Amino acid sequence: MADLELFPADESERAIEPEPGSEPDRNAPLAARMRPRTLSEFRGQEHLLGEGRAIRAMLDQGSPQSMILWGPPGSGKTTLARLIAAEANIAFVSLSAVSEGIARVREIIKQASARLQATGRRTVLFCDEIHRFNKAQQDGFLPHVEAGTVILIGATTENPSFEVVRPLLSRAPVYVLNPLSSAELLAILVDAVSSKTRGLGDAGVRFEDDALAFIAEASDGDARRALGVAEAAAHVVGKGGAVDVAAAREALQHRFASYDKGAEEHFNLISALHKAVRGSDPDGALYWLARMIDGGEDPLYIARRLVRMASEDIGMADPAALQVTLAARDAYHFLGSPEGELALAEATIYLATAPKSNRANEAWSTALRRARETPGEGVPLHIRNAPTGLMKELGYGEGYKYDPAEQDGVAKQTYLPDRLAGEEFYVPSRFGFEKTVAERLKWWAERRVESSAEQDEDG
Repeated sequence: MADLELFPADESERAIEPEPGSEPDRNAPLAARMRPRTLSEFRGQEHLLGEGRAIRAMLDQGSPQSMILWGPPGSGKTTLARLIAAEANIAFVSLSAVSEGIARVREIIKQASARLQATGRRTVLFCDEIHRFNKAQQDGFLPHVEAGTVILIGATTENPSFEVVRPLLSRAPVYVLNPLSSAELLAILVDAVSSKTRGLGDAGVRFEDDALAFIAEASDGDARRALGVAEAAAHVVGKGGAVDVAAAREALQHRFASYDKGAEEHFNLISALHKAVRGSDPDGALYWLARMIDGGEDPLYIARRLVRMASEDIGMADPAALQVTLAARDAYHFLGSPEGELALAEATIYLATAPKSNRANEAWSTALRRARETPGEGVPLHIRNAPTGLMKELGYGEGYKYDPAEQDGVAKQTYLPDRLAGEEFYVPSRFGFEKTVAERLKWWAERRVESSAEQDEDG
């Protein structure tokens, strides 16, 4: 009782289990009413909550620790944090990094410290969207986590490697929450439409099985979205109606693609597109291209990356690839969306089905490295320019042979500094056009040997 007097419960500290005999707030959204109240009701994340798994073992031992929960929207981060606190009988206080600042953190820490001293009861401090706090704000958690004043559970949809400071990561391990499977979402939906106390069981609406399966599949692993669509579909048909696939599709309207042009998924998808092209899989490449376009990516950004792929992964195996990607860029710039997107798709197919070679990329990297290692090497005299008489007197251009005038168009002379003579930067592969290039280089090398032998005989 003293605990309640010292620390009156606010909205963020309300017990997860409803008061005996109380009814859930029927005005709350379905997703809020169906929030799991016990771990047995929680769906998904078996890799964390299954027998012997990390968070389950932590709870079985009665010693929850600070952690970062990283996962997509609707995967259960907030609910899991509440259940961890409830299972361990620990006070739960939440804040959002989007709408609250360090002043609220200090207030919570002060209350948690007083609670710990007065009652011995620890506090879970749940920080939603923790990546929204800057470095200094995140550092503010450190002494209180180390002292045990609070158990910090941070939630983020962004990669903690980039968004959470390293000292905090060393004290709060990251647990990855996966998108819920269609089967898990379907189970959540079945519970929601059948529950009369918390769900839609008394709404006078019947849900067809294929409609529920459609909603589960279309919700992209997001339980909150799935429940929101189900609730909207019930409103579409009204009391006494039946929700079929058409009604579910109407409620869904257009779901936004899981994509953020400035965050990790941006880099994940362009990486997937690049690797599918490199792996000669046109179907995979087209799929990831479609995901990026549908997610709102700038098509000209994609065009620039296609140009890069043409040089990096195809190169001299098919020199036309560079022309095709540049033409696709120009076509999109000329036509815009959606017509210009077909040009990007065509270029993607061309790249994915072209012969692959990274030898041009390797040759450039090697040449650039050697140039940086030997910046003082002078240009050999015979290939220097000699526009003045003094330069000619100094030997500039002396002994230079004009290759087209030589037998077979090949002169016996070198074009690298003496220190680098004989080094090979570009070694063509045996694929595509590079097979022809390799034959040319071999033929030229043989002619130079013959030319050298002839010069020795003349000498």
